[in-house]
Amino acid sequence: MTSKTIANGILRAVAIIVGVVLLGYFLYKIQSVITYLAIASVIALLGRPVVLFLRRKLKFPNTLAVIATMIFMLGIFMGILALFVPLISEQSKNLSLLDIEALKGDINKLYFQILEYFGASSGNVERLVEESHLEESFLKGLDLGFIPNFLNSFMNVLSNFSIGLFSVLFISFFFLKDSKLFQNGMLTFVPDDKESNLVKSIDKINGLLSRYFAGILLQLFILFVIYTIALLIVGVENAIVIAFLCALFNIIPYIGPIIGGVIMVTLTMTSFLGADFSTVILPKAMYVLIGLTIGQLVDNFFSQPFIFSTSVKSHPLEIFLVIIIAGLLFGVVGMVVAVPGYTAIKVILKEFLAEYSFVKKLTKNL
Repeated sequence: MTSKTIANGILRAVAIIVGVVLLGYFLYKIQSVITYLAIASVIALLGRPVVLFLRRKLKFPNTLAVIATMIFMLGIFMGILALFVPLISEQSKNLSLLDIEALKGDINKLYFQILEYFGASSGNVERLVEESHLEESFLKGLDLGFIPNFLNSFMNVLSNFSIGLFSVLFISFFFLKDSKLFQNGMLTFVPDDKESNLVKSIDKINGLLSRYFAGILLQLFILFVIYTIALLIVGVENAIVIAFLCALFNIIPYIGPIIGGVIMVTLTMTSFLGADFSTVILPKAMYVLIGLTIGQLVDNFFSQPFIFSTSVKSHPLEIFLVIIIAGLLFGVVGMVVAVPGYTAIKVILKEFLAEYSFVKKLTKNL
């Protein structure tokens, strides 16, 4: 091997590394666009059966079927938001009519009841707070300058949300109108002899992910029903809204159910603020906790295995490891997109690298 060959190999390797780094940087800079495309793709996958139904059964023209589907899905989204209006309105009304002194008394009463129930004394707690200088540290760290910064951040979030919503709706419309649009765009980057493999991959991914997202909706609905029943039994106000919110957190694997459970138990306890802790608040919180446990048992031993085995053709342990790794690398967002992304990668590997034994073992169920 000559020095010239070695030099060419080194230059080629350096060029590849630089190209990968530049590509990664480019993808990082357009991550919002990628997010819009991903969300629009999910909406298109969910809306595609409705479009096909309107076209084949009701004989709608393609464009009219897409518009009707978009209006239908947007109506569902607005209806979900409308569920929270009564809760927000009621909380705002409660705040406007709030008796601060009565609230202080209720919280103080609940505080002493909890201490008494767990066998602690208020003197020990107060002494612990005094020794830790918690109040002094809090006052030193309190900066009222965060208020205008918070308002500015809120306006930025609202502006970005509006732009994002319009972008997602616009992209979703064309994805639904022309189901081959995304596929044709991808084909421009693939050699001619590999086009058939890409078409097969996209069709397979569409089928698997359509079943996966339909399964996720079924999973959330089952949890919503269980949570609603638990909250209605104990008499919590706005039980349907709270149950829907807590079930929605289940989209985030492993962390989401914990967040949803904490929110549900907290809202249950605050709903009965002023009642006796040991005879009213604690029993009702325990009933809700039992409902949460039942919901998670059903989800972990029925819903998730059913979804993973029938939709994405992957073993639950395999999915668990993928989600954990994605969470460590990319945080919460990585955990949410781990399963769809992993499924797409498996399908692409099977179509393009099927000759390798590792790929054959990994994708044997697809």
